Amino acid sequence: MNQLNALKQFTTVVADTGDFKQLAQFQPQDATTNPSLILKAVQKPEYAPLLAEAVAAHRGQPLDVVMDHLLVRFGCEILKTIPGRVSTEVDARLSFDTAATVARARRIMAWYEAQGIGRERVLIKIASTWEGIQAAAELEREGIRCNLTLLFAFCQAVACGQAKVQLISPFVGRIYDWYKKSAGAAWDEAAKSGANDPGVQSVRAIFNHYKKHGIATEVMGASFRNVGQITALAGCDLLTISPELLAQLASTEQPLNQALDAAAAQAMDLPAVVYNEAAFRLALNEDAMATEKLAEGIRAFCADAVKLEVLMQQS
Repeated sequence: MNQLNALKQFTTVVADTGDFKQLAQFQPQDATTNPSLILKAVQKPEYAPLLAEAVAAHRGQPLDVVMDHLLVRFGCEILKTIPGRVSTEVDARLSFDTAATVARARRIMAWYEAQGIGRERVLIKIASTWEGIQAAAELEREGIRCNLTLLFAFCQAVACGQAKVQLISPFVGRIYDWYKKSAGAAWDEAAKSGANDPGVQSVRAIFNHYKKHGIATEVMGASFRNVGQITALAGCDLLTISPELLAQLASTEQPLNQALDAAAAQAMDLPAVVYNEAAFRLALNEDAMATEKLAEGIRAFCADAVKLEVLMQQS
């Protein structure tokens, strides 16, 4: 059995791509997209017509309207290939505006429903800022399920659990990137791999906390840099993986063992943790890695949204 099939015994495998033509070969349950992945996809010849069609169908309308229609179009195409859910992201430029995030999420969901897609098949991706988490709490109460992304700190995960969001996406690879860059020449790749990888350790702590305290929010590890990070999280609720790493797993026959276990977590002595807004902001501020990577991630998604708008204007 290859490692991809072995992983599917313990974990729901999700494809992290806007390139829906690649999906079928890996047979993932769900798929995730973000502005960067959609931008990458529409610059390929085979996807350029989707951009042109979205622009033509909504010419003269505001760019945010055209963009959301494009995102929904990609989502609908992805849902033809997978049995589960697609994640579609709210514009990152709204990451600090609760009301605007709620409004955009409602609009995206309404457009999916207009295409005959049920709410249970869509997750609205929102950055894990305090404002984003509060928006998600409101949306969840309306039956709009959310995927809280750009999650780097334990306090973000706790706040998402309190908000009863459907799913969180802790970013394994970007946490790893920060610690590796911070250590510089002192970084020991072998010593910081697998279970000792700081990104892996972050997800494991969140997973154990959720399972210990009966928090229903799903944990989906994301942003992987290598296969070792993925195999070290076998047993996590879900893992969203790029097509390149899915291919590596599919071509590897080495044994794969379950690394995370909900029953084991329930037996651990882990204190309950609660954050109000002030405590959340202080805890996030105290975590230099999470503060920097959250800001950097929002900036990058904002920049790619602008690039996507430029392509729309040129179409």
